[in-house]
Order: sequence, then C-alpha cells, then structure tokens
Amino acid sequence: MTEAKPERRFIPCRIAVLTVSDTRNAADDKSGQTLVDRLTEAGHELAARAIVTDDIPAIQAKMREWIADEGIDVVLSTGGTGVTGRDVTPEAFEALYEKSIPGFGELFRMLSFQKIGTSTIQSRTTAGVTRGTYLFALPGSPGACRDAWDLILKDQLDYRHRPCNFVELFPRLREHERRKPS
Repeated sequence: MTEAKPERRFIPCRIAVLTVSDTRNAADDKSGQTLVDRLTEAGHELAARAIVTDDIPAIQAKMREWIADEGIDVVLSTGGTGVTGRDVTPEAFEALYEKSIPGFGELFRMLSFQKIGTSTIQSRTTAGVTRGTYLFALPGSPGACRDAWDLILKDQLDYRHRPCNFVELFPRLREHERRKPS
C-alpha cells in the first residue's frame, strides 16, 4: 500500500494549466479551474494558464514555450482527448514526448471505468516527459480532471508519497542531455 511520509518535506511543483477548446474562455473554463483549484489547494504553484484552440500547431506552440520555461515543472492540459475529428491533443502531445508514460492513461481509464463504465474507452488520456517537464493530457470534463488529480496526480506530484513519486525524479529527467557523445 502507498502512503505519505511526513518526515519528508513537501516540495511544491510549478504547474501550468492548458485548456484545449474551440468554445471555452476564461469565464467558463470549469475544467481548467478545477485543476487550478486542486493544484493550489495541494500547495503547488500555478506557473501559467492558457486556452488554445483544438489545433495541433497551436497546442504544440504553447507546449514548446512551457517546456522551454525553466519555471515550469509540469503541464496539465484539459480537453481534446476524445475520438472526434477536432480531438487532437494526444497527437500534439505525443509528438513532443522524449518518453511516454503509458501507465498514466491506463490507470486513469481503469479508475474512470469504476465511475463511468465503458464510456472511459473514448478517453485518449496520455502523459509523457520532455526536457525535464512532465506533460499530462486530461479529458475536458471537470469530473475527469478531479479524478485524475485526486486519484493519481495528487500523490505522484507529492514528494512525501512513497514508495515513489514523479517529484523525486526531477533531478534525473535530463540525464541523457548531459551524456557525452561516444
């Protein structure tokens, strides 16, 4: 069983929230606000927030900007992970990954199945890491964002969580960039 170790100090992450939508704006972005509320309540810092259209170049431009920003550790996106023609977030994200984290989407769908049944199969939730930045693409519903945060991300982005967590890996995520060519 997993647990938090109180003798380890909390290390806040700097998290950017990206909403991918052709219809949302700052006033009605409930999913993005759900993520902002959850991450700040947990003690993390909101490093940036934006809304972009369901367009691969637009998504990737914002992602590249945030990946290059040393002040951002994690990007959480919401929206565009379904199977319709406009749902392109997974394609945009996966093209940027240095390493994918397939277990994230698998675990999300397993947990989601307990709440929405077989409808979870329509989610193409994905995660990866690039240049030391964790990237998580979540569905566009507030409920899915709550589930992803409460059931997975809250623990994995908490350094006190044992037996392991994403935060303790930050110092090693860019090891491959420091290797000397043979």
